[in-house]
Amino acid sequence: MAVAPPLPVCPAPPPTMNPTLRDRFDRLTLRLAELDATLSDGQVTADLKRYRALLREQSEVQGIVERWQRYRQREADIAEARAMQAADDAEMAAMAADEIAAASAEMQRLEAELQAALLPKDPDDERNAFLEIRAGTGGDESALFAGDLARMYLRYCERQRWRTEVLSQSDSELGGYKEIVIRVEGDAADGVYGHLRFESGGHRVQRVPATESQGRIHTSACTVAVMPEPDEAEEITLNPAELRIDTFRASGAGGQHVNKTDSAIRITHLPTGLVAECQDDRSQHRNKARALAVLQARLRDKEQGERAAKEAATRKGLVGSGDRSDRIRTYNFPQGRLTDHRINLTLYKLQQVMDGDLGDVVAALVAARAAEQLAELETGR
Repeated sequence: MAVAPPLPVCPAPPPTMNPTLRDRFDRLTLRLAELDATLSDGQVTADLKRYRALLREQSEVQGIVERWQRYRQREADIAEARAMQAADDAEMAAMAADEIAAASAEMQRLEAELQAALLPKDPDDERNAFLEIRAGTGGDESALFAGDLARMYLRYCERQRWRTEVLSQSDSELGGYKEIVIRVEGDAADGVYGHLRFESGGHRVQRVPATESQGRIHTSACTVAVMPEPDEAEEITLNPAELRIDTFRASGAGGQHVNKTDSAIRITHLPTGLVAECQDDRSQHRNKARALAVLQARLRDKEQGERAAKEAATRKGLVGSGDRSDRIRTYNFPQGRLTDHRINLTLYKLQQVMDGDLGDVVAALVAARAAEQLAELETGR
């Protein structure tokens, strides 16, 4: 007597997308139709800036809509396969089960891509960055730690093949820096500011200082500020009447020219008291341009910080506001431990991190921010 083949195992149910997200994708489909209609009108080319902006938006939205349409097609494929399973045909049911499994796997991949595509993109993420490190509490040990942080970031940038230049520095007597400003440059696709932005805040170190004779562990701190470099195409919007510009002779190595020429520039923004200086170049003109760019970045950062502080009064972000008063990370040398307090990340590879191996830390912070943004999308906030 022939034995009937076993019925196929029913695969796991396909993923079901959050209704809020489904509504967003449906609205983007309508938006794509609007963009197509607008761009097909020859009059839009009269405004070149608007035309380019619409083209960029069309390209971004089209990629999302194509994935959404594929997602919905696979939903329809699963519905058809389930109808096939209802037929009294074991071979047909087996084929349907395979189709459901394949479609479900593709839907999971598409949903992850769609969610990632919806995350808000900060246009500043693609910019170059100014990295500013200042010694804080702890005296000479804080300045030494500022030097260690500068070395850590420079090595990390070297690993990323980013270009760096020190715009200004104030050396401490025993080594390290009271303050140092570094410009970090990469290609747009590198996302320099997007990778470094979460380094802003208070960095605390626990270790036995080189100046400690009794072997006691001290706690010191530095502050780090990461600011996007202003676009060169944008005009410097600073009011000349609100600026005080001083020239002085650059310190440090540089040869006879540095010692004899007042090429270094210090610019003070009188209303806020913010100061930027640059002494890296022998040209006073180029130093002035760089100092103005740093000052504008600091003013912009100050305004964003004030807005973030107001927003934080109602909701605190997972990775923090980037406020300088936030203690974001602790470097514990006796235990070889690094702890990022914003995401409860602890790594026992402190020496590797100090040698520039920041990849795990940066990736964890970027992922945490993406998860936070996704949660906001799903709740409709």
